[in-house]
Amino acid sequence: MAKHVSENALIMFTILLVSFLVSVESQEFSRRLSQRSFGLRKEKLSHFQFYFHDIVSGSNATAIRIVEATRTNRTAATGFGDITMIDNPLTAGPERNSRLVGRAQGIYTSASLNEMGLLMAMNYVFVEGKYNGSTLSILGRNAVMSTMREMPIVGGSGLFRFARGYAQARTHTFNMNNGDAVVEFNLYVLHY
Repeated sequence: MAKHVSENALIMFTILLVSFLVSVESQEFSRRLSQRSFGLRKEKLSHFQFYFHDIVSGSNATAIRIVEATRTNRTAATGFGDITMIDNPLTAGPERNSRLVGRAQGIYTSASLNEMGLLMAMNYVFVEGKYNGSTLSILGRNAVMSTMREMPIVGGSGLFRFARGYAQARTHTFNMNNGDAVVEFNLYVLHY
């Protein structure tokens, strides 16, 4: 009888040990890493200035409305609920034929019933110099009628891994006839 009890105890102990090891292993989903192992040494602050060309008119539009909220558009002058997909050029100067430094790719949507307030979700994809292929991600509110708007930089890729900061936008020109706009952006980015 004692041999039978000790075998049962051994089996129970083995089952408990295995289940403990499995649960410990399955709970270990994160670990601490060295910043140096990722090449992260000293953080720096960089300033970028460029012009965002929001072209909504013509056959070569770079901003296309993909959703129109018909219910609210009858009552809200803000276009509340509309969603626009963009692949806008970013240039060194305000002229459309100025040197291309990147593209703004993403969406903006009218997110306010009472004023022109956009929710911007976009990536600035750089195509020039050492930043070629790197991106910065913007996610924030753009109160279009304000002289200066500020939106957070929430991350990036390539040379902008672990980036954070803010973007300031100021309308450079707006064409009342066709809706095209050129917006000056100044970005202040902390990155490694």
